Amino acid sequence: MLSNCCRASLSITIASTLKSPNNFPKSLFLGQKKTSLFLNPIFKKWNNSRMEFSTSISTSKLTIKASSAEALKNANELIDSVETFIFDCDGVIWKGDSLIDGVPETLDMLRAKGKRLIFVTNNSTKSRKQYGKKFETLGLSVNEEEIFASSFAAAAYLKSIDFPKDKKVYVVGEEGILKELDLAEYQHLGGQEDGGKKIELKPGFLMEHDESV
Repeated sequence: MLSNCCRASLSITIASTLKSPNNFPKSLFLGQKKTSLFLNPIFKKWNNSRMEFSTSISTSKLTIKASSAEALKNANELIDSVETFIFDCDGVIWKGDSLIDGVPETLDMLRAKGKRLIFVTNNSTKSRKQYGKKFETLGLSVNEEEIFASSFAAAAYLKSIDFPKDKKVYVVGEEGILKELDLAEYQHLGGQEDGGKKIELKPGFLMEHDESV
């Protein structure tokens, strides 16, 4: 059973797809609520500052509480010290269907410096291909390989555990998961089609179901 909140598998997918956290000696996550660094040598450098550190539940990340951090004095120095930038999408790149001011210039600047960009989202309403179209509609040039959505993470997780292709996946989630499962050639049922189904708690009630599962 897959839900549309695949945050854990999304983290695992990013780490495994990019081979290993060791491939990212310096990587920075830019999101709405927190900043995260993959475990790497940069931690020793940052540990000398006044930032408070606390370990995250994720095995591949360290969360920084910036409440007591000193004000950033040299933005270029920070940018130059990071090789890979991981951006959240909704509220960071866009808000609804509107591009947030300054995003194109920021991304162009980072690409000009040779930085690697990754875009992540736990919104499973779209597949990576559909998100690619949204980036294009907003005037941003982003490759599908740079996008990691929870819909893609769900299919990638099944692939990572060698889930049998002759079995079916019951999806509790959005259309994006179904599309990614189709691309991965996994059989599925559920999803939006089952959104309106209700069970009646009375003797003898039988809900329509797939007997081949």
